[in-house]
Amino acid sequence: MARVYISSVIDAPADRVWERVRDFNGLPRWHPAIRESRIENGDPPDKVGCIRDFRLQNGDRIREQLLGLSDYDYFCSYSILESPMPLTDYVATLRLTPVTDGDKTFVEWSADFECAADVADELTGSIGENVFQAGFDALKRQLSGP
Repeated sequence: MARVYISSVIDAPADRVWERVRDFNGLPRWHPAIRESRIENGDPPDKVGCIRDFRLQNGDRIREQLLGLSDYDYFCSYSILESPMPLTDYVATLRLTPVTDGDKTFVEWSADFECAADVADELTGSIGENVFQAGFDALKRQLSGP
């Protein structure tokens, strides 16, 4: 099993960061790699079990299912149902933790998945850098400061 883990600190309160990332259909509003997204079957984007169908900037399509969402604990978990990436059993969690010293947010994004050994390093590096860290960097640009 491969694992990706990326963490960072955003100079904004956790409530403000959560407001931006909570919407399971809201990736195009904050993540630079996402072109468009829709929730299938008209489900609300915070309904556990809903499926988002989105396109990356390069046109690739990914479908993911919301597995868990907590406004109290500031986390969402999801799985990939369809992806052009050569992986299976992908489950990821995005979690926020308030940092009371300075009213900042500790953010962590992790994923576990199965893949062939010869592509594991490439996949974990790409997901870590191009998905997780790129998302954190975009949130920092959008939310940090006054």
